[in-house]
Amino acid sequence: MDEISLAERVKRSTYKAVCSKLGFIMCIFFICKLLSYFVAYLLSHLTEEIGETAVFISYGIISVMLVYMVPLLVAAILFKSFDYYNGKIGELYKKPERLAKKLGTFPAMYGLGYGVMLLTLLARYIIEKTAKLEEFLQPTTVQASSNIAYLIMTVFLLVVIAPVFEELLCRGIMYDALKPYGNGAAIVITAVLFGLMHGSLFMLFYTTALGLALGYIRYATNSLFVVTVLHAIFNAVAAGTLVVLSLMEMTNEQNKLINTAGNIYLLASFILVIVGIIAFLRRIPIIRKYKIENIWKEISGKKKIALFFVSVPVLIMLVFAFDEHANNMIVYKIIGLF
Repeated sequence: MDEISLAERVKRSTYKAVCSKLGFIMCIFFICKLLSYFVAYLLSHLTEEIGETAVFISYGIISVMLVYMVPLLVAAILFKSFDYYNGKIGELYKKPERLAKKLGTFPAMYGLGYGVMLLTLLARYIIEKTAKLEEFLQPTTVQASSNIAYLIMTVFLLVVIAPVFEELLCRGIMYDALKPYGNGAAIVITAVLFGLMHGSLFMLFYTTALGLALGYIRYATNSLFVVTVLHAIFNAVAAGTLVVLSLMEMTNEQNKLINTAGNIYLLASFILVIVGIIAFLRRIPIIRKYKIENIWKEISGKKKIALFFVSVPVLIMLVFAFDEHANNMIVYKIIGLF
């Protein structure tokens, strides 16, 4: 019994260490996002000197370095990922067998994500007249623009940069760090962190749902390639909407061909949401039978998740996350003191 108890204490202490590292990485992520906002503020004052296009490109490059590369590098160092993934990258991104069937889960995943978004919109509508919470539930969307450079850069960030970096961080390094303690907890925790990374309470709900779906697929396929492609397709649909709205803005909605094509695309996107919701509901019985392996059976998955959220670095991370979701209310108040 003593030997088992000692082994259990060692496992619990190493798990807490992993949780602390994850909390620290997320703190770095939110600090980097704050720095990116400051950079955007500084660059906005240089628009007349260097031009709007140069400002967009400069901000895009700097934000990728700050928001994606720095946290990813910190995570790789803390979890010794350079050694862990040495010689495994090809296997990790290898196309699995029956790739088309695995990518066929996209409609259900899409329906889950946007189904939760519709529920969030409904909740926002219900509370809009009763409280100020609707300020926190404001949709965070990329704005349409008539600037071609901004449009190309934004689409590239959405479809290529974000899926590659976010999946490598969340379903790669973070998931693999948590996996030795149970796949279920790894899926849930990385999904919540993925949701928190997206910067608003409105996006938190459906990006967390999306993260859960991607986590299950990561577990089922053991492939980062599949989840990265699915993530890219999900973002590509949103990027298509951005392109459509931007083209309509460029022509002041005077071009009938662009207007017609745009309306058809928006209608098709809505139909895809409905089809996706139906596809997800039809898959629920299959998902319920799909059991997640519990490697650390001494304690339940719920307790593992609870242990994660009581870690001091994670609690600090939650303060950062709350502040960003509250439009940096705390940061602005602190700045106002100086």
